[in-house]
Amino acid sequence: MSEEVARPEATTEETVTTASTQATVIQAPGTTGSRSAGSLFRGGFGRNLGLVIALVLLCIVGVATAGDRFASGANVLTILRLAAVIGVVSIGMTFVITGGGIDLSVGAMVALASVWATTLATQQLAADYHWMFMVSTALLVGAACGLVNGLLVAYGKIVPFIATLAMLAGARGLAEIISDRKTQIITVNSFVDFFGGSLLGVPVLVWMFVLVAAAGWVLLNRTTFGRRTFAVGGNAEAARLAGIKVQRHTVALYILAGLCCGIAAVMLMARTTTGSSTHGQLYELDAIAAVVIGGTLLSGGRGTIVGTVIGVLIFTTLNNVFTLNNLSISAQSVAKGLIIVIAVLLQQRLASRAT
Repeated sequence: MSEEVARPEATTEETVTTASTQATVIQAPGTTGSRSAGSLFRGGFGRNLGLVIALVLLCIVGVATAGDRFASGANVLTILRLAAVIGVVSIGMTFVITGGGIDLSVGAMVALASVWATTLATQQLAADYHWMFMVSTALLVGAACGLVNGLLVAYGKIVPFIATLAMLAGARGLAEIISDRKTQIITVNSFVDFFGGSLLGVPVLVWMFVLVAAAGWVLLNRTTFGRRTFAVGGNAEAARLAGIKVQRHTVALYILAGLCCGIAAVMLMARTTTGSSTHGQLYELDAIAAVVIGGTLLSGGRGTIVGTVIGVLIFTTLNNVFTLNNLSISAQSVAKGLIIVIAVLLQQRLASRAT
């Protein structure tokens, strides 16, 4: 009987506890609002805002040290034109790193695509029919290299670092063999006129970068493909158990990166009017640096296209400021290295706080 009497008392006590908990929950919205505002600034918005502030400060330094040479409209267009090529490569790199991988072969793929698209046979077809033959060749070569990378990583079970390092050596070597280590001049004037022109006063190359960045943002943030990329990069085994075909998705990510390299090759061909096995030197380092600076985690699971775009602009503007002030390339490399180290340290600190 005592136990039977005790049960209602316990129930009453639990009800009171539940009511007090509900009262706490009722008070929570105000606290939650302040927390969400704090997390907003600590999250993607805060990181992007910090990057924008860094870019503005860098521009102020450029104006203070180089004056009108930096602030002129022609120089701004130069910065955007230079940022466009590496920017497209960085968009592809963002997807690969977000998905838990890495690609060290992007520069070599750009070189191979540019060489293959400017051979005499390809240019003759472009001259006889349409310059799209050159564009298609560059895109197909880039996608094919990405496919090989993806197959080696996903089905060959080779570590991405090693697989793409092998592609770096192989693609660069093949580009040298095809071109015989000679620069191939583009003779198809319609190709140069189209991609080397301007639209509304802005170079076509910049518009291409904007379109690729916009498409990348939509793909990563508003599609199932993007959600699967975050899942695979965050925890591949959990993604597999959730029904995601991890191997197939990994291959798709590397093909996407290769396709971006093909687009970048077309842009570089238009900017230099050449195809060369030396194109894309150190692009892999510049792309990884821009992606990391932008806030994408090297360990995967988190990525941002907006951050990558701002990261590309920061590095390109930094190079421009150094060049206008006649500072050496070695000094630029040191500055890049410091920025990368600081960015990684900040990432680790943010990750530890989140944990």
